[in-house]
Amino acid sequence: MDITELADRILTGDRRALARAITLVESQRADHRAQAGELLEHLSKARRQALRVGLSGTPGVGKSTFIEAFGMLLTGQDLRVAVLAVDPSSARSGGSILGDKTRMERLSREKNAFIRPSPSQTHLGGVARRTREAVALCEAACFDVVLIETVGVGQSETVVAEMSDLFLLLLAPAGGDELQGVKRGIMEMADLILINKADGDLKPAATRTCADYMGALRLLRKRPQDPADFPKAMMVSAVEHEGLADAWSEMQALTDWRKENGHWDANRATQARYWFDQEVRHALLARLNTPEARSEMDRLSGDVAQGRLGPTAAAEQMLAALKTA
Repeated sequence: MDITELADRILTGDRRALARAITLVESQRADHRAQAGELLEHLSKARRQALRVGLSGTPGVGKSTFIEAFGMLLTGQDLRVAVLAVDPSSARSGGSILGDKTRMERLSREKNAFIRPSPSQTHLGGVARRTREAVALCEAACFDVVLIETVGVGQSETVVAEMSDLFLLLLAPAGGDELQGVKRGIMEMADLILINKADGDLKPAATRTCADYMGALRLLRKRPQDPADFPKAMMVSAVEHEGLADAWSEMQALTDWRKENGHWDANRATQARYWFDQEVRHALLARLNTPEARSEMDRLSGDVAQGRLGPTAAAEQMLAALKTA
């Protein structure tokens, strides 16, 4: 594979080259990882940036419907939109349905849209192991907006906020005690809470839910990277295409404010440091995946199980063995 040729094709917006590159960065093979690193380093010199929008939500809230309607709104404004949809993988087989592209039938036919479903491969955080690198590829391929859909709301879903400029939390009206069900951690990460399905018989319930969340957001500590009226809650209807333009206007206003006040670049720098730390951690864990390391792990875990060693002492011996390896 000619990495330089692949990079040049990506920089011209070639979608087939982009799809091939994402497959490359998602590969776990050592030679593919080396090629992926070379490709990303080559593309980083172009210094292209897109608006990265992370999106999470409770099951059944209509994330795919929202993304398709929102994506159609953006492409209608001559913006190029990439959607990275992460589907949950089976803990047993590792398989994934990857049905988002099928659900976004209209958007998938748009020439200015690119949809890439990926399996989470049981990786915590709501995103796939290499989603961050896929985002960088989409930026290099001249996309204006990259939408990152997580597998669903949960305690670990906040990782997507570490790779996005804006984080949207999508909720449904009349969904029960969501103020308790959705933990404070993810609410503090959200820049906008969007109450979807605010149409028909559910509109009154959506109004009440939106008011509840607006009240809850006022109790949270204000963040220095936000203007006074953020974060905020809004009502949208992906089915009836209501509120989407208003939500986009709010996203643009928040993005402009952060750029003008230096928070955009500071956030990107913080995220870069975070992912450097994660890469080092994963590299250290990979050192445990050798025959010698696994054999030592098995021996020490047996000693721990039999009570001959405590977990702390066994861990210290394992770390000492890795240092001398």
